[in-house]
Amino acid sequence: MRLYSGKISPIVDEILTSLEKDGDIELEQKEEARLDLEAVLKEFVRRERSIVDEAKARMEREGLSYSMLGKLKSRVAKETGFPPSDETLPYILDQLVTMLFHSNNIAEIFAEDVALRKKMTPILRRHMEVESELDKEVRGRIKNLSEGTASFEIEYAKVLEQIKRKKGLS
Repeated sequence: MRLYSGKISPIVDEILTSLEKDGDIELEQKEEARLDLEAVLKEFVRRERSIVDEAKARMEREGLSYSMLGKLKSRVAKETGFPPSDETLPYILDQLVTMLFHSNNIAEIFAEDVALRKKMTPILRRHMEVESELDKEVRGRIKNLSEGTASFEIEYAKVLEQIKRKKGLS
């Protein structure tokens, strides 16, 4: 699962609408509360990008192949205290719940942490599972290339970027 910057606003709008409608929170200023939650998600995306950039820089410096990117990303993430990819959702949920409790733009929170997490999880999951759908679509378009080859990697990145742009995810 991956968080795309193009999905941040819809995620936050859906979370706030759902929590407010169900009476879990009372908002002081909705627009400001939205900006608070967006800031959490934008910071996550920024840190994730910086980890990828650092991993790519290390690959270049050490002359490693592109196949090592995943391992290097994991290593850099661990060094910087960023969650591994399988712990992304719980990490983001913790950050969002913390922001709800610290935001001056939330007048009152009536639900417990666990209830807030339960309501936010399906929203985040639905928006973050876009990655697997994108992967299927890209692979469907470049099925004539052999996976693992340089031409596959180049074409995969090119087609993925085109699809992301078309869907407003980049």
